[in-house]
Amino acid sequence: MTKAGLLGRKTGRGFYVYGKGKSKSLNPDVAGLLKPFVRSDAGATFSKDTITERMVLRYMNEAFFCLQDDIISGPVDGDIGSVFGMGFPPFFGGPFRYCDQLGAQNVVDKMNKYADEVGDHFAPAQILVDLAKSGGKFHPRD
Repeated sequence: MTKAGLLGRKTGRGFYVYGKGKSKSLNPDVAGLLKPFVRSDAGATFSKDTITERMVLRYMNEAFFCLQDDIISGPVDGDIGSVFGMGFPPFFGGPFRYCDQLGAQNVVDKMNKYADEVGDHFAPAQILVDLAKSGGKFHPRD
């Protein structure tokens, strides 16, 4: 979009074509730019539960990568930061505590299922795979 000069309101064109005042309409040129990135199953409908699960699993996996790559110092920091900083649902306790509730192997199995269906971006972080193999938890005292 940048190469096409579709820079948004400042150029009058982006995802929208901006008119006078606050009027705007969808920019038909954007559909052509996005076409190569649209999957063949893009019109598929998913249940709310499937959508929620996919979103939560991707979020959790990113948290696991943060721990694996020493971006956060431990699961407690990841849980607190996720709940208070990123809006992770507090009733789940954070991504690490929620993983412990679901069971690491269960989370790995779900992620692998989605990885097979839709791509490697669902491949579980190695730290989670190792935890599942050992039967451990991120919060072992619970």
